[in-house]
Amino acid sequence: MKVYFIGAGPGDPELVTLKAVRLLGQCRVCVYSGSLINPAILAYLPEGAERHDSARMNLGEIAEVFRRAWDGQLDVARLHPGDPSIYGAIQEQMRALDGLSIPYEVVPGVSSFQAAAAALGVELTAPEISQTIILTRTAGRTPIPSHQELSELARCRATYCVFLSVHKIEEVAAALAPELGADCPAAVVYRASWPDQRTIRGTLADIAAQSREAGLERTALILVGWSLAGDAPPSRLYDAGFSHGFRERVRE
Repeated sequence: MKVYFIGAGPGDPELVTLKAVRLLGQCRVCVYSGSLINPAILAYLPEGAERHDSARMNLGEIAEVFRRAWDGQLDVARLHPGDPSIYGAIQEQMRALDGLSIPYEVVPGVSSFQAAAAALGVELTAPEISQTIILTRTAGRTPIPSHQELSELARCRATYCVFLSVHKIEEVAAALAPELGADCPAAVVYRASWPDQRTIRGTLADIAAQSREAGLERTALILVGWSLAGDAPPSRLYDAGFSHGFRERVRE
C-alpha cells in the first residue's frame, strides 16, 4: 500500500502524465481538491473507488483517510492541481504519513504556469532579456518573508508568474512597475487549459483595470515580464555556426 501525491495538471484531462493515469487506475481511494480538479480526471479511477473532497477536510481528517486505507491495504491517490511541489501543502501531509509509517511517492504534474504560457503562446525565457523565471505569490493567510516581497524580487527583472494573487493584482502591478516600468507586458490567464479559459494581455499600467473589468478574482495566474513582448533576439542554439555536439551540450 502507498499514498501517491499526484499532480493532476492545470485542468485539461489530457495534460495528465501516463504514470498518473496508470496509478489512478489502481487506487481504490482518492482524496482530491474538488474545486480545482477537473472531474473528468476522476474518471481514471476504478469503478466504485472512494472519493473524498479535501475542500471540506482538515489535515486530521485527511490523515484519517490515509490510516483507514493503510488498514485495508488500499492504495491512495492524493490528487493536487498542477504540480504538487508548487503551493501543494504536501509537506504536512508527508509528516503525518511519516508519523503513521505509511509509504508515499510524489508524481510530478504540469503546472498552471506552463499551461498559462502555452495559452499566451509565449516563451518565458528570452535571450538577452530574461533567463530567470520567478514563481511567487502575494501574502495571504500564508505570510511572505520580507526579503521575498515582490518589490524586492522585482530587482531581478526576471519573468514573474504570480500565483493565488489575482485578487491583489493592483498590489502586484504597483510592486513590480518601479523596476520593470509601467509599460512592461503583463497578462492574466484564467483557468488555463480548461474549456472556459480566458486570457487578458496588457501592461503593468492597465492589467489590473482589465482584470477587474473582466471580473477575475480567483483561479487565475498573473504573468509579468519583458519576455512576454516576444521581440527578443533569436536564440543562438540553432545558429548555423553551432555544431550538433554543442547543441546537445546546451540541452544537458
